[in-house]
Amino acid sequence: MLDLRAQTILLCVAGSRAQGLHREGSDVDVRGVAVPTAALLHGYQQRFDQADSAEEMAVFLDLMTPLEQDLASSTKLEGSVYSLAKYARLCADCNPNLLETLFCREEEVRLCTPLGADLRAHRRLFLSQRAMHTYTGYALQQLKRIRGHRHWLLSPPTEPPTRGKYGLPERTLIPRDQLAVAQDAVLKRLDEWNPDWGPLPHSEITRLQGQLEQFLTEVLVAGESQWHRAARSIGLDDNLIDVMDRERRYRGAQRSWEQYRTWKKSRNPARAKLEAQYGYDTKHGAHLVRLLRMGREILETGEVHVWRKERDAEELAAIRGGTWEYERLVEWADREARALKDLTRSGPVAVPKEPNHDALNALIVRLTEASLRGG
Repeated sequence: MLDLRAQTILLCVAGSRAQGLHREGSDVDVRGVAVPTAALLHGYQQRFDQADSAEEMAVFLDLMTPLEQDLASSTKLEGSVYSLAKYARLCADCNPNLLETLFCREEEVRLCTPLGADLRAHRRLFLSQRAMHTYTGYALQQLKRIRGHRHWLLSPPTEPPTRGKYGLPERTLIPRDQLAVAQDAVLKRLDEWNPDWGPLPHSEITRLQGQLEQFLTEVLVAGESQWHRAARSIGLDDNLIDVMDRERRYRGAQRSWEQYRTWKKSRNPARAKLEAQYGYDTKHGAHLVRLLRMGREILETGEVHVWRKERDAEELAAIRGGTWEYERLVEWADREARALKDLTRSGPVAVPKEPNHDALNALIVRLTEASLRGG
């Protein structure tokens, strides 16, 4: 069992409070890094990868400011502490949430041992052009949520899908076990068309998948989905493919209906109010803009500007307040995402294409060994 408090070398307040974008009553989130003991590093019975429960984070409560303690006492202290190795991998992949702990102001640092200070002193080793993929990827995830929720806001489904709507009888004409075997065969072929990227970082996998998808779109049969191509490639009859496709779309509609019901039931009241007032979740919109701007800043300057107070906090607050209409947000996000991709292609870029993995590995080995020696 890990003594989390004793083994943690760095802990910082994260999220809106680290960015200077918090409001009165905003949650208190922390993120940190711990070095496992020798038994957890070398043994086989237990390993330590990550701690993220409120109960585990409670050991850090006394490190918070009085105001943060008061807030956490009612909402619990949220956050995560990662093993050094996992933390380093995520930072080397330019994970936006964890780079915050390396580049936040000293005012947001709540625990920093000499090893933690050493880690922060070498923070620029982690920066690379992977930031384009991760910051853009996180931002576009926000945009996907915004688009999905807006669709439900403007055209909410009124009833669950029926088999008849998809031209299917109440009882399938093809035995379910036969359908299942055929569907599994199609999925297997789709898996064969999606390479195993192995140990490549997430940012690189995202880039390669995008190139593969573009290739399939441009080269293969126009207007025919990859699923249909996979079904035909294994010799399925067109009639069977049609029935399978109807069943597939019906099940997809069922999932969408359940997702809509879950969303409607579990919506945060404050976020629901924003969506009702402005037609989209403006908090997601502000996050999207911040992420894309930070990605550009990393590429152009080699700096991670976590604290936004003197930069664009006022405008981000205004976006959250609904000053950007939905159409403006979507147009800006699409244009900025393309611009960041073009920037990595044509430059100039202030960070290397890849981080110096050898230097990072040497740093993590040195910190781990120092921790094991009691340093």
